[in-house]
Amino acid sequence: MIKIAVYGKGGIGKSTIVSNLSASLAQQGMKVMQIGCDPKADSTIALRHGRQLPTVLHTVREKKDNFALDEIVCTGYAGVVCVEAGGPIPGLGCAGRGIMTALEKLEQKGAYEIYQPDIIFYDVLGDVVCGGFSMPMRKGYAEQVFIVTSGENMSIYAAANIASAIENFKGRGYAGLGGIILNHRNVKDEREKVRELCGDFRTDLAGELSWSETVQEAEPLHQTVMEAFPDSSMAEEYRVLAQEVLRRCGKQTGQEPDGADTPGRGQETAKSGGKIC
Repeated sequence: MIKIAVYGKGGIGKSTIVSNLSASLAQQGMKVMQIGCDPKADSTIALRHGRQLPTVLHTVREKKDNFALDEIVCTGYAGVVCVEAGGPIPGLGCAGRGIMTALEKLEQKGAYEIYQPDIIFYDVLGDVVCGGFSMPMRKGYAEQVFIVTSGENMSIYAAANIASAIENFKGRGYAGLGGIILNHRNVKDEREKVRELCGDFRTDLAGELSWSETVQEAEPLHQTVMEAFPDSSMAEEYRVLAQEVLRRCGKQTGQEPDGADTPGRGQETAKSGGKIC
């Protein structure tokens, strides 16, 4: 089982990227689980076509421990298993501790054993890297961390904080830095700024994604680009990035990234059981 945490500043497009990576790998026959670790609980919304999914924290507040796993998990597009950690009641509680509670509850309920994913993505808000938000990169949850950034100053600042946290955990057996993903916003000297960031933390670019209207067109459809526009150049960029992420985690799907003969494209394949989103 490959366990990956993807971090980045809020609004940088991280959840869109993770959802398209999940869809791409699921289309290629992998069993994928995506866990949204953001109080907004919108990480998997494109995979579940906008349909409601109770968050782990909301369910725990309402039912304590008296609930079944399928009340907080659903199977979305292409069989991707979707979970949203959620957050505390606004103005009360700590979002970071909420993530800790949610991940611990998934373990207690046997989510990983029941759904048996080949790959897990933890989609984590990276504006703050406190104990709760850093949990996916420690305690054995994720093995590799990828950071999404653009060339915008605040995005780079957040990415540097995340990379510093990973650096501080070095030697403790926690997740390592798999690389930086540049999500272009077409700001001046964008690639150069992000390459400088890579140099500061002795890493490199895992991939680059173009700014594309295709992504904007898929959003109101509540679909990933991989589902709505599978033959687009943007879908191809996600396929290439998915292959590179796997390569950096020591695994290949054995399929070419062009996806021309990918079985099950546009269909729900690799069903994981449980309720359908």
